[in-house]
Order: sequence, then structure tokens, then C-alpha cells
Amino acid sequence: MAKDKKVKAQKLQEQKRKIHWGKISWYIFLVVIIILFIVNNTRKDEGPTFQYPPGTKKYLHEPGTERQSAFDFTLKSIDGKSYKLSDFRNKVVVIDFWATWCAPCRKGIPDLIDIQKNYGKDVQVIGITVDENPMEVVPPFVKEFKINYLILIGTDEVYKNYGGINAIPTTFIIDKNGKIVNKHIGLVTKEVLINDIQKALQPA
Repeated sequence: MAKDKKVKAQKLQEQKRKIHWGKISWYIFLVVIIILFIVNNTRKDEGPTFQYPPGTKKYLHEPGTERQSAFDFTLKSIDGKSYKLSDFRNKVVVIDFWATWCAPCRKGIPDLIDIQKNYGKDVQVIGITVDENPMEVVPPFVKEFKINYLILIGTDEVYKNYGGINAIPTTFIIDKNGKIVNKHIGLVTKEVLINDIQKALQPA
């Protein structure tokens, strides 16, 4: 009788140990899942990291000097159509060099959408993608973000003639005569862009 009780006690103890280790294993599994979730959602965006070298001028011209002419590019859109910058004479043009993998670029897209929507009569926003495989990644991106402005595919010639696009987003404000009003390296607020647009709408 005593022996049976001892056996039962041992079995009960073993069951408790199994339950205990089972709980520990479950907690470890849960912690691993949480860590993987955090790492996955805080990882850096894939793609090249662009930075301007020290000493690079932020502006193509000094304030108060004569505005320079913007390079009159001819680029294809993601729809296969060709567009020239001069097609948009008599409008202020906002040129935004960007990429789908660029987090600051994505953050600024809603502002560009609003500008195109609210100032479309006098302003044309143009996004020039620097993605390496634009026809694969850009069309679904445009659809997902509901981009309402023109998207063109960049070329080395255009990058060179706009001072070397070594950081994105890089944004140019072009007046109605095709002259550069301002250039911004990095993300800026919508208010800054609107202020530049208002300057561009005024006679040089």
C-alpha cells in the first residue's frame, strides 16, 4: 500500500516536471517569436544607402543670383509614354528623385499627392524613380500608394545633368520658364515645398 502511494507520488512529480518544462518551452517559443517580430519590423530598408560627400553644395545657385535652366530631359513613364520637361512649360514643376525602398521618400509621398491634388492647375509633380528594376517594383507601388502624379524612369544622363543624384529624396522646384528655383537634399515638409512653389509662381 505504501509502495503504491510512493509510485503514485513519483508519477505525480514527473507529471508536474513535464508541465513545468512545457510551460518554460512555451515561454521561450513566445519570446523568440516576439524578438523575430521586432527585428523584422525594425530592419533597415533594403537598397543602396545614398549620402552626399562632405562639402557638396545643397543649392545649385546662391540666393539672389540668376536662376539656372533645368536640363530639358526626355524620359519614359511607367506606361511607356515619353515626356519632356518642356512639355510642362507655363507650370511650376516639382521634380522628386526617389525610390520604392527609400523610407523618407515614402514618407513624403502623401505631401506630393496633396500638392498635385490642390495645386494641379499651376503645378505638375514629377517623380523620377532611381529604382534598379523600375518596371517590376514601381507600378504596384504606385497603385498601392494611390499616386496621382507623373512617374518617370530615371537615367544616368538625367542624374548627371541634375548635379549627380547621390541622395534621395532630392527635390527640385522649377519655375514656369524652366528655371531652377530651389533644390532640397533629403525630406522636407510640405510647407517648405509650397513656399518654394509660391516663389516659383512669381516672376523671377
